[in-house]
Amino acid sequence: MKKFTKILSLLLTSSLVLSSVGCSSTSRDSNNDNKTPVELTISAAASLKEAMSELEPLFTEKNPNISLTFNFGASGSLQQQIEQGAPCDLFISAGKKQMTALTDKDLLVSDTNKDLVKNRLVLISTDNTEVTTLDDLTTDKVKTIAVGEPSSVPAGKYADEVLENLKIKSEIESKLVFAKDVKEVLAWSTSENADVGFVYLSDALSNDTAKIIETIREDLHSPITYPVAVIKNSKNVDAAKTFEDFLFSDQAQQVFEKYGYNKVQ
Repeated sequence: MKKFTKILSLLLTSSLVLSSVGCSSTSRDSNNDNKTPVELTISAAASLKEAMSELEPLFTEKNPNISLTFNFGASGSLQQQIEQGAPCDLFISAGKKQMTALTDKDLLVSDTNKDLVKNRLVLISTDNTEVTTLDDLTTDKVKTIAVGEPSSVPAGKYADEVLENLKIKSEIESKLVFAKDVKEVLAWSTSENADVGFVYLSDALSNDTAKIIETIREDLHSPITYPVAVIKNSKNVDAAKTFEDFLFSDQAQQVFEKYGYNKVQ
């Protein structure tokens, strides 16, 4: 009987040890899962390139298991890529039209669709220009005006609204040259391949060659708001939400302000 009791005690002890090892192993596996490397693809309006280059290391320092790959371009083109199934975890548009189109097609995680920052539209050239005001667009001082393609580039759409509201579009239409995104407008205007161009304030501030001729009155165009949202087909929704939350942090918002963006009130 004593021998049986001793054997039973040994079996119970072994079972407890194995159970403890199993729990420890499970705990370690769980921790490893939290550290699993994740790569996010961020499709963002071309105008955000400089701000994102500064925000990326700030984010990855706090989230070393999450790496970011950026796909910059015209918001309309990025919208079409997402609709066609291109890999994308989070989208930041320079206009609400593109985000609304994705919402209508049920391609977004609904509670993540938020307004991130605001921007301003400016008319730029170089120090060599004789242009001093929007009124000069109709004069011989200006032969070419660079704008983004209105159908796909929000900055181009805002510029088109300005020209329409000033009632000068028909008069200067032959001077317009259309770019694939706002960065191309910036390049043409600062290299003097175009006399002037309409870009965002954030673009002008990031380029030493750009001279701001005039900051456009906000009542001449639609509000320039940058919405952000997580894509429903993302395989890393939680990580994408983590990055989105970071973009609204005080640290990130200060970076945006440095590059000419304003907080959404």
